[in-house]
Amino acid sequence: MAGDAVIQGDLARAVIDPASYAEWDTLLDTFDHIRSEHGVVKVLPEDKGVFDPFWLVTSYDDVMRISKDNQTFLNHPRTVVFSLNEGIEFAKAMTGGSPHMVASLVTFDAPVHMKYRKLTQEWFMPKNLRSVEDEIRALAEKTVQKLVDSGPEVDFVPLVSAPYPLHVVMQIMGVPEEDEPRMLMLTQQMFGGQDDDLNQSGMKDMTPEQITQLVAGAVADFEKYFAGITAEKRANPTGDVASTIANATVDGEPLNDRDMMGYYIILAAAGHDTTSASTAGAMLALAKDPEQFARVKADRSLLPGIVEEAIRWTSPVQHFMRTAAQDTEIGGRQIRKGDWLMINYVAANHDPAQFDDPRRFDAARSPSRHLAFGAGAHQCLGLHLARLEMRILFEALLDRLDSIALAGDPQRSKSTFVGGLKTLPLRITPS
Repeated sequence: MAGDAVIQGDLARAVIDPASYAEWDTLLDTFDHIRSEHGVVKVLPEDKGVFDPFWLVTSYDDVMRISKDNQTFLNHPRTVVFSLNEGIEFAKAMTGGSPHMVASLVTFDAPVHMKYRKLTQEWFMPKNLRSVEDEIRALAEKTVQKLVDSGPEVDFVPLVSAPYPLHVVMQIMGVPEEDEPRMLMLTQQMFGGQDDDLNQSGMKDMTPEQITQLVAGAVADFEKYFAGITAEKRANPTGDVASTIANATVDGEPLNDRDMMGYYIILAAAGHDTTSASTAGAMLALAKDPEQFARVKADRSLLPGIVEEAIRWTSPVQHFMRTAAQDTEIGGRQIRKGDWLMINYVAANHDPAQFDDPRRFDAARSPSRHLAFGAGAHQCLGLHLARLEMRILFEALLDRLDSIALAGDPQRSKSTFVGGLKTLPLRITPS
């Protein structure tokens, strides 16, 4: 068995500190050390009561096993995203006892999870997405035109990788374009972590309870907005996802308000931040490797490999938590019923036992069975949409750009949950 079963102090802080995730290579060094020296390891707080101890799982095989075993490893009843106890208690007070500020697909277990997933699952299948492909292409071309008009030096994130996926998912949901800035602001408050550049709220100086209150305010604003959408879509249903949710039934009953709002929020928020991060990651890799950019510009059959490798390389959803439903064993460690576990996708997708030279961006990597979309019953509902919109965007970019190069140092966001580049300064040469 590898190493000691417990870490705390600086090593433990590095796992849960949002600032650690902004220092990517150092973070990967940390996970490599933990994986090789300790294996599956329990993370302990220095001060009792700050957060509950949890098992950190960093190897690809172990994360895959947990992801697929949804009977042994539950999304409920404990929080499915790492949180400090102060924040969890605040969430319980706000929701009447649930540790989840938002009830959604990611917090449900069987049999409820699949009943809710089936409501929109068909919408996000490739066959149905073909019906919106032309609209996505028009959005991509409009976005790339704006990039070209802003050159030659641009910041790719606010110009392209942030607004483009937001446009796509809001269009699919039936949210008017004029409301998109509000959706972006609320998403950044929910997922911006402790990165003041993203949440624009002074969060870096806030206590955990104040941060949770800010997130609660964003949730309340989301709910208020989508209550109006629900009324509209029930009175005048259209062919969009919001209409599907507003008029859905489970076991013959309409969705209750909390579950309905959670459904809207998870699609609206998670549906664009993650694709934004992968898109920026792909552009960073191509900017660093002019030869690879030239190859894919000349041979578009390489594009799917660029997209898939970018998703692995960036791993935008950086972790989820699971709770053991029974006594079990992972990586030679005895896991007890009720134990909390962090399955860390960043670490798993950079496990050298699964990926040769994992820090290298290799568009020809094969096979690349990464875990950035999760696995099993909880695999990302929007994975086909993410791949489609990235492919279409890069087709438009490659059509319009002759070359790209870095024009400064990119910066990553400070966030333990959803993360990626927050700036990507480029110098572009139009075709």
